[in-house]
Amino acid sequence: MTHLLRRAAAPLFTATGLLLAASAHAEMPRPWQMGMQQAASPVQESVQSLNDIVLVIITLITVFVAGLLGWVAFRYSAKRNPVASQNSHNTMLEIAWTMIPVLILVGIAIPSFRLVYFEDRTREADITIKVTGHQWYWEYDYGSVAKVDFNSNAIKEEDLKPGQLRLLDVDNQLVVPAGKNVRVLTTSGDVIHSFFIPSLGVQRYAIPGRTIETWFKVNAPGVYYGECNQICGTNHSQMPIVIHAMPESEFQAWLTTAKTKFADAAPAAAASPQKLAGETAPQSYAIAQIQR
Repeated sequence: MTHLLRRAAAPLFTATGLLLAASAHAEMPRPWQMGMQQAASPVQESVQSLNDIVLVIITLITVFVAGLLGWVAFRYSAKRNPVASQNSHNTMLEIAWTMIPVLILVGIAIPSFRLVYFEDRTREADITIKVTGHQWYWEYDYGSVAKVDFNSNAIKEEDLKPGQLRLLDVDNQLVVPAGKNVRVLTTSGDVIHSFFIPSLGVQRYAIPGRTIETWFKVNAPGVYYGECNQICGTNHSQMPIVIHAMPESEFQAWLTTAKTKFADAAPAAAASPQKLAGETAPQSYAIAQIQR
């Protein structure tokens, strides 16, 4: 009997091992996933920590209020109290149910504001990347470290290769060094987009005529998936984001290769109708504004 149980459980353990192995190098949405994606950056770790705290607080409040309503319905029913009470108010009770929620909200607000300022920007960036949203693709400019500027498009379903993910994989990934502070400057060449990578705790609007800053640091090498999560037109669902975090040595090797690979792509991007209309700020100007 024990032998049969072991044989029956083997496929389950194998599947679980494969899933865990996959999650070690790639973070993406999972079928029937109920919670957040595994945190892969200090910002997302803080986001999940705050989420857990708030979840405990609202659960306790819900249980307390539900229990109180049940007790009041039972204790003060018409059957038990044929003569209605004439009490109109209770001063101490009203002070309590006003002050306690205020204290709870203040207790939530303090770590919330701390997190907002933490995820807003970094003053010790190792690399700055300008991210421009277009209908419907992303443009990445590494102007702070190299003359590398390229577009990232979703891979069409009919062009997917084995192992690539539908509506998630792209032709050119955003490559960054793992363990380094990456400053991101978002803007748009047409309509409002949103640069969103759940496992890294990154979500920033890309707005025409504005440059908005955020940052992230990937804890470990791997591939992390995101999406534009601001409805931006017909092909909004086809604006995925793929961030490939590499060790520093591999990133420098990739950067050297990218200078040649995307050398011919930069002029074409610079001549796009959106840029000719002057809707995006130059990379050097945006970085200078942040450093000021």
